[in-house]
Amino acid sequence: MKNKKKIQRIFISGNFNILHAGHLRLFKYAKSLGGKLFVGVFSDNLLGTKAYIDEISRIDSIKNCSLVDEVSLIEKSLSDTILKIKPDIIVKGKEHESLFNSEEKIVSKYGGKLVYNSGDTGYSSSLLIRKELDLNSLDNSKISDNFLERHGLTKDDLINTIHKFKNLKIAVVGDLIIDEYISCQPLGMSSEEPVMVISPQEEKRFIGGAGIVAAHASKLGAKVNLISIAGQDENYNFATHELDNNDVKYNLIIEESRPTTLKQRFRCENKTLLKVSKIQQTSASIETQNKIFLALKSMIKNIDLIIFSDFNYGCLPNELLGRLINLGKKNKCIMTADCQSSSQIGDIGKYKDVNLITPTEKEARISVKNQQDGLVVIADKLFERSKVQYILMKLGADGLLINLAKKSGSKIVTDKVPSFNNNPRDIAGAGDSMLVASSLALACGSNIWLSSLLGMFMASIQVGQLGNLPIDQKQLIRAIKKQAI
Repeated sequence: MKNKKKIQRIFISGNFNILHAGHLRLFKYAKSLGGKLFVGVFSDNLLGTKAYIDEISRIDSIKNCSLVDEVSLIEKSLSDTILKIKPDIIVKGKEHESLFNSEEKIVSKYGGKLVYNSGDTGYSSSLLIRKELDLNSLDNSKISDNFLERHGLTKDDLINTIHKFKNLKIAVVGDLIIDEYISCQPLGMSSEEPVMVISPQEEKRFIGGAGIVAAHASKLGAKVNLISIAGQDENYNFATHELDNNDVKYNLIIEESRPTTLKQRFRCENKTLLKVSKIQQTSASIETQNKIFLALKSMIKNIDLIIFSDFNYGCLPNELLGRLINLGKKNKCIMTADCQSSSQIGDIGKYKDVNLITPTEKEARISVKNQQDGLVVIADKLFERSKVQYILMKLGADGLLINLAKKSGSKIVTDKVPSFNNNPRDIAGAGDSMLVASSLALACGSNIWLSSLLGMFMASIQVGQLGNLPIDQKQLIRAIKKQAI
């Protein structure tokens, strides 16, 4: 009779105050090595003040992950637990590879090995959760309830903050965009080449970029001024009409050689087939840059909040951005920023010393030139570079990872908010809407936890509708009341 092949034991240890997408990526990598996954959770006694979630809750969250085979509490020491389990492989995040690791000496005693990997950055933990844990009806209300309890918040706190938005005066500076949705009918495959033939049926335009940021803020109650650039064309006329309808004051500086940025989406049966961008990505002229600076300077004494909506289409070149940020700092304005890298390449790290930045994971990794370390480490590196107070890292379907600078003095420096809409209709504009609500809440004096939660409620409304439509106070309050939190 042949001997059965030994099943490998794989071990990961950690605090796991918050089980986020980065942890699940690490678990998935560990399971891909083949074998049983053991996870050790440090006890409250060992962590001391670093434990802001009790050990029972932390263990329960790990047990609920189907990737994990066994969970143990590390009560005496990490070495005792390792020698008891005797894992064949210990997995640690890639960021630990160049550091001292006590596990290395321990595993060498019995022939185990230490492996460094932070998992696949393209992996979505939400897909895993729905697939492996059968959580198609994920109860986000329960998750948000835990979040509120951790941070001493109530539903009334959220709603009361929204009512304060009417007291704010804000300036939005950035790239104006017109989004055009072209609904198409499929005609079939071409007989000449392997391409789909479609027939455009209906066109609908929406204001986007810095324009929709300004419109959102206005509909939420703030008094808004938009500063941007545009061409002398039909899209400029459309933009001014929409801004007027949404009570946004604007200073759109005309550059005759530059068209108003237009993004077209060709859609068929609720799916986007093709995106076409009509843009000019060169920096605005020095004359235009000076006009932008003077426009903000003329109103800065009455501004509470500056939102930079940067799509890297030329409105906010580095030299101008530095002048604008210094102007905001001098006048003690709250400043927040989004700097997008999609088909274009931006750098969110250039927004030094602002209060809040809201990069996607990709944008954060581009800024710190790091594609391998874990999410929290990426945030730490971005803090070092940008010197901001808060980073809200957007993880798509995995929700939001909230990060505070370690020097903030807060006991909790990392947390997460889940996505509240598991069936999005159109994800365009989700980040813009989140930026607006989070920024307004910060400007009202709210903490980052409440601000982040309001931002995610805004995003959940946005992805449930087709195209960039301004969201008003009633919609936001209704979404909060509907959520059982």
